[in-house]
Amino acid sequence: MDETPKRFDRIIAILIQLQSKKIVKAQELADRFEVSLRTIYRDIRTLEASGVPIYSEAGVGYALMEGYRLPPVMFTREEVSSFIAAEKLMQKFTDPALGSHYASAMYKLKSVLRSTDKDWLSNIESRILMQNQEALFHDNSPNTLAVLFESISEKKQILLFYKTLEAEEPTTRNIEPVGVFHDHNNWYFLGYCHLRKDYRQFRTDRIQGIQKTDCDFTIEHDSLETYLNKNETIPTIKVRILVDKKIMRYLDFEKKYHGYVSEKEIDGQVEMTFMCRDIQSGFARWFMMFGDYATIQEPESLKTRVLELIETYKERLL
Repeated sequence: MDETPKRFDRIIAILIQLQSKKIVKAQELADRFEVSLRTIYRDIRTLEASGVPIYSEAGVGYALMEGYRLPPVMFTREEVSSFIAAEKLMQKFTDPALGSHYASAMYKLKSVLRSTDKDWLSNIESRILMQNQEALFHDNSPNTLAVLFESISEKKQILLFYKTLEAEEPTTRNIEPVGVFHDHNNWYFLGYCHLRKDYRQFRTDRIQGIQKTDCDFTIEHDSLETYLNKNETIPTIKVRILVDKKIMRYLDFEKKYHGYVSEKEIDGQVEMTFMCRDIQSGFARWFMMFGDYATIQEPESLKTRVLELIETYKERLL
């Protein structure tokens, strides 16, 4: 196998990384490109032979001579701050493939910074942290977003192995992805399902496997917004609950996912109104999280459903 193209790409990437910070350790480069230190030493000598002004300090690392950088793009510190925030978000909220591509892009962005700005960047980037959360992707399908983006761009169908919440085994489906969106702390994609002969919505953490096929799309799809807006026509049921005022701040984030409409204060409590699409499962279970601080005013069917869930829990506890 001819390693020349691969080595050329690695050498260019090394040059970009050298321009992204003041000092780069050989081990850091070896770890990133998954090669030996001897290979890194050889690549550095190739860069030097081509005229790139590199100097090294024993036990410290490699650096470029001051003033040698890729022209002509320069960034403000405010722009650099946005890069840091975006990088941290990409590390936590995207799959490994997209995260790797973004990390490579960040090396290129950092490579054009002035030395003083590189110092400024180094001082703050290690002090910004995104807290861990639930997995957004199934272990069997870690690069879901990358495959979806490629499929949408090339208009090629995907073969999807998907497990719904109720099913014991995953089903296999041919899907034409329309678009990807993030909502309620999860990634979703909407696509035309050839199994169901209709558009369906899929959650990425329930995808057991995904692969792009050579089959072209069979339908000219509208924009993602068109299909998402259609969901607004789904019948809703009016829900009114009376909530203890002291817990209202804990409901602010979740309420919008249950059809929140309005609220008003009544004798030290807050009456909340919703136009809800799913009171049997979604709203009823959400209500039980804070039910000891709230009262259901309407509808009666919601009260009945909450009582059913309570009885089920009681049986499991006994």
